[in-house]
Amino acid sequence: MMSYSRSLVALALTVLCAAPAFAWPDKPVTIVVPFPPGGGTDTGARIVGQKLSLKWGQSVVIDNKGGAAGQVGADFVAKAKPDGYTLLMGNLGTQAINPALYKKLPYDPDKAFAPISLVAELPLAMMVNPSVPAKSAKEFIALAKNQPGKLNYSSSGAGGGPHLAAEMFKDATGTFIVHVPYRGGGPAITDLLAGNVQLSFMTVLEASGHIKAGKLRALAVTSEQRVSALPDVPSLAEGSIPGFNSISWIGLVAPAGTPAAILEKISVDVREIIETPEVKNRLIDLGGIPKATTPADFSKLIDNDRKRYSAVIKERGITAD
Repeated sequence: MMSYSRSLVALALTVLCAAPAFAWPDKPVTIVVPFPPGGGTDTGARIVGQKLSLKWGQSVVIDNKGGAAGQVGADFVAKAKPDGYTLLMGNLGTQAINPALYKKLPYDPDKAFAPISLVAELPLAMMVNPSVPAKSAKEFIALAKNQPGKLNYSSSGAGGGPHLAAEMFKDATGTFIVHVPYRGGGPAITDLLAGNVQLSFMTVLEASGHIKAGKLRALAVTSEQRVSALPDVPSLAEGSIPGFNSISWIGLVAPAGTPAAILEKISVDVREIIETPEVKNRLIDLGGIPKATTPADFSKLIDNDRKRYSAVIKERGITAD
């Protein structure tokens, strides 16, 4: 009898050890993009979401909830059930800049989210409507100095990465260019294409198609080095503004309280997807720098960038107005 009981226990342990720790996901997952369709955050979410859907055998729905520089979508996820089924494709603006820019957010930025993984770094392109006579960053700087307050630039929202990059550019060059904020990168590019504004700083990922088609003219990129997607476009640091460096990024976060096992699973799965040649090359071709991380490393990046841009905001007196 004792031998028989031991056999049953051994069999049960074998079955338990062979079974997965949890069956997740067993229903559709939603990735909230806190901006309208068409921007870099949206594009990255759709690339990753499609591959996660195939990997998990479950639908991954992209839900655009734009407004208030990403606060609307971020707040929705912050208050969602912490079970991994509602995620946020955040970016530099929502996760690192907004907490420094706004005195009050509808959620506690220090406690609302659990970082999962960085997806990609996103250098910005300084680009103009083809009607603008400047053919280089230096020519545009000269043009802006000759017409202070008469040129406009669009951004994906007050306080976002593109907005701060433009303000850093203005500060470094002593130019006065009027800021026109939009509710996302898509609408900002639309008005640049229409010629309603003359300049934009947007991620290469969301702008490269228009640049390569000749609909927009890239004058420079904001990373220290040139970008593979636009090899002929110089960086601002190459000569126009030595040392200039301002890039954005996108990454997945979940509501705080989401089980660590789920966070780790998503992080590992995202890392595997980002490392596939198909996804890596697609992101590079669009102007991104693929880079997945652990939850801990992503948390450190968010903290470091929050400190960095908090100093920039304070030093330059930037407000969300």
